[in-house]
Amino acid sequence: MTETARTARAGVPERPTLDGLEESWARRWQEEGTYAFDRSKTERKDVYAIDTPPPTVSGELHMGHVFSYTHTDTVARYQRMRGKAVFYPMGWDDNGLPTERRVQNVYGVRCDPALAYDPVWRPPASPVDDAARRDPTPISRRNFIELCERLTVTDEQVFEALWRRLGLSVDWSLTYTTIGRVARATSQRAFVRNLLRGEAYQSEAPTLWDVGFATAVAQAELEDRERPGAYHRLRFATPDGREVLIDTTRPELLPACVALVCHPDDERYADLVGGTVRSPLFAVEVPVYAHPLADPAKGTGVAMVCTFGDLTDVTWWRELRLDTRVVIGRDGRLLPDPPAGVPAQPYAALAGQTVNGARREIVGMLADAGDLIGEPRPITHPVKFYERGDRPLEIVSTRQWYLRNGGRDAELRATLLARGEELHWVPAHMKHRYDNWVGGLTGDWLVSRQRFFGVPVPVWYRLDDTGEPDWSHPLTPDESALPVDPSSDPAPGYDESQRGRPGGFIGDPDVLDTWATSSLTPQIVGGWETDPDLFATVFPMDLRPQGQEIIRTWLFDTVVRSHFEHGVLPWRDTVLSGWILDPDHKKMAKSKGNVVTPLALLEQHGSDAVRYWAASGKPGMDLAFDPAQIKIGRRLATKLLNASKFALGLGAADALRAPATAALDRAMLAELATVVTAASTAFDSYDHTAALQATEAFFWRFCDDYIELVKERAYGTGAGADSARAGLASALSVQLRLFAPFLPYVTEEVWSWWRYGSVHRAPWPTTYEVARTIEGSGDPALLRLAGDALSQVRRAKSERKLSMRAEVPLAEALGPAALLEQLTLVADDLRAAGRIAKLDLLPDRTPELVIACAF
Repeated sequence: MTETARTARAGVPERPTLDGLEESWARRWQEEGTYAFDRSKTERKDVYAIDTPPPTVSGELHMGHVFSYTHTDTVARYQRMRGKAVFYPMGWDDNGLPTERRVQNVYGVRCDPALAYDPVWRPPASPVDDAARRDPTPISRRNFIELCERLTVTDEQVFEALWRRLGLSVDWSLTYTTIGRVARATSQRAFVRNLLRGEAYQSEAPTLWDVGFATAVAQAELEDRERPGAYHRLRFATPDGREVLIDTTRPELLPACVALVCHPDDERYADLVGGTVRSPLFAVEVPVYAHPLADPAKGTGVAMVCTFGDLTDVTWWRELRLDTRVVIGRDGRLLPDPPAGVPAQPYAALAGQTVNGARREIVGMLADAGDLIGEPRPITHPVKFYERGDRPLEIVSTRQWYLRNGGRDAELRATLLARGEELHWVPAHMKHRYDNWVGGLTGDWLVSRQRFFGVPVPVWYRLDDTGEPDWSHPLTPDESALPVDPSSDPAPGYDESQRGRPGGFIGDPDVLDTWATSSLTPQIVGGWETDPDLFATVFPMDLRPQGQEIIRTWLFDTVVRSHFEHGVLPWRDTVLSGWILDPDHKKMAKSKGNVVTPLALLEQHGSDAVRYWAASGKPGMDLAFDPAQIKIGRRLATKLLNASKFALGLGAADALRAPATAALDRAMLAELATVVTAASTAFDSYDHTAALQATEAFFWRFCDDYIELVKERAYGTGAGADSARAGLASALSVQLRLFAPFLPYVTEEVWSWWRYGSVHRAPWPTTYEVARTIEGSGDPALLRLAGDALSQVRRAKSERKLSMRAEVPLAEALGPAALLEQLTLVADDLRAAGRIAKLDLLPDRTPELVIACAF
């Protein structure tokens, strides 16, 4: 028996309150292991496993997090009450660029790998000012990584405290990080196996490069941003002097020009195809090709191909097998020396300049030479950015690691599309995003990054007798040695004294993309290769909940890794979240300054109220942030507290499992059985909102109609009173469990007054359980009929501005005879609730029920 099961009943307090429930119950749940995963369940069918998204701890939790994580928590709580051992971990995504940028900003430092480790160096005691950020202190890589680790621990504590307050039923003993030892070993093991199977490879190729972060960027991390620019019309010339005009937004790349292209059907330039033209200023001969990607309606219809201005340039370069003339370096400046074949004299004015500086310089040179036709024409156009960067991306040639993902392999692409067909999508239309992404891939997944705080690429390279590395035969570690850091650990078969020496080795300096580790979250937390019994119990997992915007990254990448390593999907179902909108129905985003943080709302209204707001949004549907909806949630929690106190005060606690014999009680329970069915069906379909709506609608009818109708009878003695208390007890027990996934604090509080153990470990209600309380049968319509009659009596009193406790000397019930015959079954309860001295039934006077009151 668990500690939770032994928890005694607390009794009904004199003055119930919602205040303080979060602190007391969060502590109790942790102490009693209420949400601990039961390792004794070894059959896969007995386990429900959730692959929880690890939030980026370098950011700040906002209402979007509360929204989506609450949805997942309702599923976890429901499955736990259905008898499943719920495997519900929490992770922190703490490696990568966001953490590095945060460390740089907080401490005013920058990483310089050339510096030696300083064991006595200490960071500033408090966050630095803008001046320190503009002139950061250089520190060694190891010092920098120590700072990253220090800051993430602090951030993770803040995140965990908020999640606990929100009431997530996470097993906190299963917490992991994407930079921890287990994650590093898992990520490196998977990468080494990918490499040995030929799924990972290294290549010198054009690479999207963020100058600000000084790292390569993958296709999945791109976003287009509208930026001002200008078309510049340049004059090229054929050998016989014919003028060929091209429009370009990047005249600074003129020395990198390797070809002109036109569309195969463009008759204006058909005679040029196969010949050459000379570039202005540099007089370099470049070929002219036809290619279907050239747009005859864009500019002059003929385009300048440079290595590399954009992704289309890369496509032309690859498909037309063009020369390479790279002019932009990793620092975002033009290289000091011109490419081969480009004269040094005109290039000298551009060497070392920033892109913008070189653009201004070359425009002036072109104008002076008469090769700039007219004035630049301002435009606004989409420019590629790294999603976290603030400077346009460049394309530079670098050596990088790639993982095959179907971008260059039609058979693999088809297989991964088929994996998408196997997956159950909620909502179903989100699958189109997966299909569109996989179908639109133009290259393999670039997984290496030129950063510091990440999982090191676990390979080394032999150095030949001249000190040159053998890139084609990387050295890999034995899996038993993982995790490794090639920058500090020697290569297998070598010692540290041979590092960097001819005949020795060097370590790969790069780290893996954070998604290359996050795509292994099922393996990291599931004990892949370290806890085989656990892994067999939880993998493949049941659910992947996540944001729709990372289908292309986290979801797809996880499918890729699981397909390669295990040959299966990593989970059965995926539930996608919608966006949180501000009151103007615009998506909340930090960049827009309209983000709302949750802590103050949790403190002001209580966690149950905030969870109620979150649960009112369906999977995949956007939800506007509405403080009024949170207040409704607070009102609901308060009503649940007070209605429960009232029912228990009537003696309901001692009537649990007693039979309900009165017609009204049986009717109420019959309707409650339909609610149990509706809520269960909704949860099974991941429609938590429908489950909440069904439960809440019944609860208000239960409070406003049923309790009012039966309370006089419940105060009494005899069979009728016993039946009323039995109905109240059964209804309260069932409703507390129906509400438990949404309002965990108030339901646990009320449950503790009169039941043993935790409501969150109690079995989910069933129609059989409800039906067992009903003696005979019940008709839900009877409760609605009685409620309608009572509401008419109340309305009559309200119209006369009378107290609801005012006596009604005479009430006449008019309506179809069959309806009034039904009304006789609840007539005593109606007279008591409405304080009706005399109730006359007048059949067939009206087509529907009318209660006429005489005062």
